[in-house]
Amino acid sequence: MRIWLDGALRDVDNAHVSVLDHGLTVGDGVFETLKAERGRAFALTRHLERLTRSARGLGLPDPDLDEVRRACAAVLEANPVEQGRLRLTYTGGVAPLGSDRGDAGTTLIAAVAPSVRRPDATAVVTVPWVRNERSAVAGLKTTSYAENVVALAAAHRAGASEALLANTVGRLCEGTGSNVFVVIDGELHTPPLSSGCLAGITRALILDWAGAKETDLPFDVLERAEEVFVTSSLRDAQAVVRIDDRELGRGPGPVTAEVMRIFEVMAGSDIDP
Repeated sequence: MRIWLDGALRDVDNAHVSVLDHGLTVGDGVFETLKAERGRAFALTRHLERLTRSARGLGLPDPDLDEVRRACAAVLEANPVEQGRLRLTYTGGVAPLGSDRGDAGTTLIAAVAPSVRRPDATAVVTVPWVRNERSAVAGLKTTSYAENVVALAAAHRAGASEALLANTVGRLCEGTGSNVFVVIDGELHTPPLSSGCLAGITRALILDWAGAKETDLPFDVLERAEEVFVTSSLRDAQAVVRIDDRELGRGPGPVTAEVMRIFEVMAGSDIDP
């Protein structure tokens, strides 16, 4: 594997980040995960815009997007994959131990690894932990991801691929690495950004392409929704057929299936929508 690190491609064994990097010591960094297909990154412009928003939200300097684009192109060319996960990581760089930032400059990493197409359907669980919609980092895609690691591990122990979370006031928010959509009375809804959820790229595209509504929803809507699906850059839209012990069917329902069809058609016609 060849990695882009701070301006150049390097062999993975020679791509070293300082043990004093603020992204490592205190999670002071942001990242993006993109779907790569046949050497091209999907929705790259939207991802770079969100990377910049997240960096600004942490108070990091704006990333050099020309360099980020070069990094993406370089690792995709150096690591040919039919379908892959392209990961961009941007951190505060070397700093003193503690929360204060240093003045050594930021760190930029780009890497790609093969991935496989997700199944059309999956199981999810609900967990007792919540998203803090009033957090200083609410809605930012930061490397401070430990709470997601804990919740996702709980999902895996229950035989599921994702965990869904409420926010602090008991409203439906998101998954550990996904947004969530529900069908109520035949209409498609997803929580608003004010819930504390991430402004997902796939979420935004489905809002545009499928006419979903942003709706403040109670967490127990999951107990009565006719259909549920989760979205992310690598899942696209993926039907949920089990929530905890509740079975929702054996495959995508009619609304979910139509969203999946629309997304495949629209995404297939434009690599950078």
